[in-house]
Amino acid sequence: MAESSEGEEEGKLVGGDQQLVVDDDLCEMAKKAAWSVSSCKPGNGVLSLRDDNLDTYWQSDGAQPHLVNIQFQKKVKLQLVVLYVDFKLDESYTPSKISIRAGDGFHNLKEIKAIELVKPAGWVYISLSGNDPRETFVNTFMLQIAILSNHLNGRDTHVRQIKVYGPRPNPIPHQAFQFTSREFITYSTVR
Repeated sequence: MAESSEGEEEGKLVGGDQQLVVDDDLCEMAKKAAWSVSSCKPGNGVLSLRDDNLDTYWQSDGAQPHLVNIQFQKKVKLQLVVLYVDFKLDESYTPSKISIRAGDGFHNLKEIKAIELVKPAGWVYISLSGNDPRETFVNTFMLQIAILSNHLNGRDTHVRQIKVYGPRPNPIPHQAFQFTSREFITYSTVR
């Protein structure tokens, strides 16, 4: 899975474009979650992260780190976090260092990814898979996105959208049956 549309350089992600492109094997999981943020300016709260509008944004209002908390009622498999940030529009409000943490709740969050962004302008794709190729997802009750610092030493942050994806549950495959009179003749699975 690509880290961004422009590639990756020594652990630093470079911004992508405006079109969100996600593998068909993934589904957006965050609709099933409770979202909260550590702080926000009036009118620029957590709802701005989920409104599918690139012109709105969450703006923090307090000391760093700035936190976005995503809590699920049951343990879920998560594979990808996608953020929309734009250095051209937001300059010193644009995140530069981000920590992704997972756990059962606030009491036992552990960092699973740390990334550095270099003047991103668009969708930034962050794979949650581990170093082991067999680890393709994180199984968790909670995901926390921590903005540790901003470009140009900015204090508050702007994040325009956040999407969280997990593996699509196995759909029931289409079944093809052939019948003659009253007898069952062939059964096959069609994909």
